[in-house]
Amino acid sequence: MTSDPQSIPQSLTLPDGRRLEFLVGGATDGVTLLHHSGTPSAAVVDPSLWDAAGRAGLRLVTYSRPGYGASTPRPTPDGWPVPLVADAEDSAALLDHLGVEAFVTLGHSGGGPRALACAATMPDRCRAVASLAGVAPYGADGLDWDAGMGPENVRDFEAAVAGREAFRAIAVGQAEELGAVTADDIVAAFGGLVDEVDAGALTGEFAEVVAASFRHAMAQGPVGMVEDTLQIVRPWGIDVADLTVPVSVWQGAHDKMVPFDHGRWLAGAIPGARAHLFDDEGHISLVARYDEILADLRELAGL
Repeated sequence: MTSDPQSIPQSLTLPDGRRLEFLVGGATDGVTLLHHSGTPSAAVVDPSLWDAAGRAGLRLVTYSRPGYGASTPRPTPDGWPVPLVADAEDSAALLDHLGVEAFVTLGHSGGGPRALACAATMPDRCRAVASLAGVAPYGADGLDWDAGMGPENVRDFEAAVAGREAFRAIAVGQAEELGAVTADDIVAAFGGLVDEVDAGALTGEFAEVVAASFRHAMAQGPVGMVEDTLQIVRPWGIDVADLTVPVSVWQGAHDKMVPFDHGRWLAGAIPGARAHLFDDEGHISLVARYDEILADLRELAGL
């Protein structure tokens, strides 16, 4: 793992008193790359992304969403999750704290909608977006949302649609398992959510990173995962058809977590989106293309 002093976890107190845990890495003086990790996950050092950001001349900023890692859960007094566009508000507060004006953003999996939300709410600051194996809006017209999805995710999202308590009953056990997962058993932990392509990518240092992210995400139990998942299947608070910021969509046909058709749908629904759709990639294997993804992101942003 990297010993870069920039990788030391930091904390920001938000206007409502919540604490937001974040990390900074990559290039020390480049344009900021705001990274939104998947569901579930928390901010940990990923040398493959850190190094790719450095090579691309980008300053990497990533954070743990509410309830993950050391970030304070977001209150839900009305019993419903706050729309995920609220994560763009947290992102804006973090960027303000760091003195960042212009930025590009990358969202992986459940982080994809958060990256799109940043583009929707900060079009004057966000120069370009990359959605990497990103999920599409639940109930989107023309998309069979869970077709091709692994059985574990079908079960989880069906429970999330039923409501918080239905999903929490499942999430408690998942949090216990993921809170103790190691690199040696990470493939087994994914179960039917990976095929041979993604299983082949979950090796070595990257397997250690994924396991560490899961463990850190469960530091407060299932609370972050519950709200994160409920937000995905509720209205996001944005319409992707209204986006004006340049967007690239990256998706693989071997993806059993977020099916290939999500990428095709997003590429067709987002005005002017640049599609990168691969027959030989999965949900996780795409991270091997970080250099290509970040070069494309810089080009979209005109950097």
